[in-house]
Amino acid sequence: MALPAAPESRAMTDNRLPRPRRHARIVALQVLYETDLAWHDTSGVLERRIDEDSLPVNAASFARRLVRGVFENREEIDKIIARFAPSWPIEQMAVVDRNILRIAVFEIMLEGETPPKVAIDEAVELAKVFGSDNSSRFVNGVLGSIMETANAR
Repeated sequence: MALPAAPESRAMTDNRLPRPRRHARIVALQVLYETDLAWHDTSGVLERRIDEDSLPVNAASFARRLVRGVFENREEIDKIIARFAPSWPIEQMAVVDRNILRIAVFEIMLEGETPPKVAIDEAVELAKVFGSDNSSRFVNGVLGSIMETANAR
C-alpha cells in the first residue's frame, strides 16, 4: 500500500506555482540557505536559482532585492534577531529558521515596501513548508515580539 501524498501548502494547491512574490521568497530562502551552509558565491547561486525556477522578471527582481538586502545587512539583521530571541543564539538556530527570519526582518525593518503583517504571514508560511514542526510558532513569536516593540515606539 502506498503512503498518501504529503499535504501541499496553500501556495502550491491545484498544481499551480506559488504567487510571484512568494515564489521569489522561496528562491531567496533557498539561496540564503545554500550560501549559509556551503558559503557558495551568493550571486552565482541566486542567478542559477532564478533561471532554474524561471522566475518572472518582477519576481526575479524581488528575489535579488531580498538576497542582496539580507546579505548586505546581515550583521544588523542578526543583532535584531538576537535581541528578540535571546534564548536562541543565531548560530544555533536551524538554518532554515534563521534565514526565514532574516528575510522577514529585512522586509519589515529595512526595506519598508512590504506591509509588516504580510511579511510575517509569508515568513510563517515559509516556516510551515520548509521548517520543522515548531518553526512556524518560533518565527511568528520572534517577529511578533519585534512588531510589538516597533509599535510601542
